Order: sequence, then structure tokens, then C-alpha cells
Amino acid sequence: MTEMATAAGTSSGNGIVGSKSEQAYQAVKTRIVEGTYTPGYRLVLAKIAEDLGVSVVPVREAIRRLEAEGLVKFERNVGATVSGIDPTEYLYTMQTLSIVEGAATALSAPLIGAADIARARAVNEEMRECLQHFDPIRFTRLNQDFHSVLFEHCPNPHILDLVHRGWNRLASLRSSVFRFVPGRAHNSVDEHEALLRLIETGADADTIEKAARLHRSATLDAYLAQAKNL
Repeated sequence: MTEMATAAGTSSGNGIVGSKSEQAYQAVKTRIVEGTYTPGYRLVLAKIAEDLGVSVVPVREAIRRLEAEGLVKFERNVGATVSGIDPTEYLYTMQTLSIVEGAATALSAPLIGAADIARARAVNEEMRECLQHFDPIRFTRLNQDFHSVLFEHCPNPHILDLVHRGWNRLASLRSSVFRFVPGRAHNSVDEHEALLRLIETGADADTIEKAARLHRSATLDAYLAQAKNL
């Protein structure tokens, strides 16, 4: 009886730890992705545990998961710190996304209705207003909302899956690229409007796909140009 109770208690305890570990993982990852914890930020386990109201154990498990994902690294005599953005990984992700998102947008175009256009244009106007007191994190969220309207009707589920994977990878890279090249944001808003006009006027698929790809590539080019000066 005692052995059964002990076993049950251990199982229950593991379940609780797992749940708290997941909570800690999600909380720390969100802070990294949103830029609260910037590249190089030292992750003090005891402080994070105190902030989250948990013990150090689930935080340690969360940090290990984030290290496996490349978001955290361990440095000698320093401990766990937030990893910087890998320029090569960003390059590959953006190149891939420009291809698959361009295709998804072109395939979606015939299925995009007036209500979708109005929704995308409203988001783009929010982005334009955001330029006045620039917030790169908010701008990046709005940017994803805008593009989601344009590719979400893609009838090819495999291409759509690749697009979502690309956006998720960008999030894991914390690529609010507009933080590094804020000037690019103004051009991005104008290019969004140009894309909407192409779709509204029934431009052919090749024209729409090329415009969407060039739009994505221009952001990558701006980042790479800036990175050379860092």
C-alpha cells in the first residue's frame, strides 16, 4: 500500500513538474522571441524562477529545451545566455520563405475577396501609423497578420505548411529584422499596398508571385547590407 502510494505520488509529482516546466519554457521562449530577453542576456535561473513563481527545477528543464532549439547557449564563467541571431540561418530561412510564400500568395490571389483586401489594407494602415512611433515588435506582428491574409487561402496544403514553418523559424530566430533596419519598414508598407493593388486588379499569377518574392528579398537584402556594417 505504501509502495503504491509512493509510486502514485512520484508519478503525480512528475506530472506537476512537467506542467511547470512547460509553463517556464513557454514564458522564457516568449520573452526571448519578443525581445524582452535580448541576445547576450544572462538567464539567471533563480531570478526567472522567482518571477514565474516556480522552483529552479522546471526553469532548468526549460533552459535545456531552449538550448536544444538554439535559442540559448552556455558560456564558461557566465552561464546561460540568450543566443544571437545566426545570419546564415536567417539568410536560408528568408530565401526559402520568399519562394514558398510567393507561390502561396499567387495561388491564393484568385480566392482573395473584397473583405480580405479590406482586412489586409486595414492592417497595413496600422503598420503605417506604427511608423510614427516605431515599435519593431508590434510592426513585425502586424506584418505577419498582413501576409497571413494574402497566403491563408492557398489551396495547396503542402506549400502552406512550408510557409507556416518558415514563419515559425523566423520567430525562433527572433527576427524582428525591422529592429536592425527600421528604414526598411517604410518601404515595406508601400510594397504591401502595391501587392494589394495587383491582387485587386486581377494581375496574373506570375506577376503576383514575383512581386511577393521581391518584397521578401528586399527585406533580406536590407538586413544583409546592415549586417556588413556591424
